[in-house]
Amino acid sequence: MNEKEIQFPVLNVKMVDIEKVEANDYNPNKVAPPEMQLLKHSIEEDGYTQPIVTYYDKQNDKYIVIDGFHRYRCAKEFFHLKQIPVVTIEKDLENRMASTIRHNRARGTHQIIDMSHIVLSLTDMGWKEEQISKHLGMELDEIIRLKQITGLKEMFANHVFSKSWEEFDEKVRKQANNNLKNEHTIDKQK
Repeated sequence: MNEKEIQFPVLNVKMVDIEKVEANDYNPNKVAPPEMQLLKHSIEEDGYTQPIVTYYDKQNDKYIVIDGFHRYRCAKEFFHLKQIPVVTIEKDLENRMASTIRHNRARGTHQIIDMSHIVLSLTDMGWKEEQISKHLGMELDEIIRLKQITGLKEMFANHVFSKSWEEFDEKVRKQANNNLKNEHTIDKQK
């Protein structure tokens, strides 16, 4: 497909009465409560940065959601908005269904290593774990696990350890040396 064949419905955003918008009856995508709360928080922090993708049903004078159902739910259930931003695409039912699935599946997933670097960077910038949790929608144990992935050394770089840690470390080192000596002695006796 060349550049001239690509359409840009995003350039035709319009505000419509929320009562004229309704969910489709085939979307298999479900969002768990924590992710729904994160979406709500995201809209509170950043506003509506993406319109709801719809099909306009002329016969019923309704906009049927193709993508953005959960943004639509936030508008209706949390923010009680009278109007929401939509774009429309003209497709028959089977292609609308395919479009819904493509939109859902194309979002991708976050890579663990990249997320751990982001958590570490935010920590370096002075963000506390509670702040990261709130703004990124993560549980505290997830943040700790992501910090551990980047390395315990970086995670505890500024931590002052007690003398007992050094004593434990020395005890482990001595035990390892004794094990090596014993193995060496056994090898010589064979």
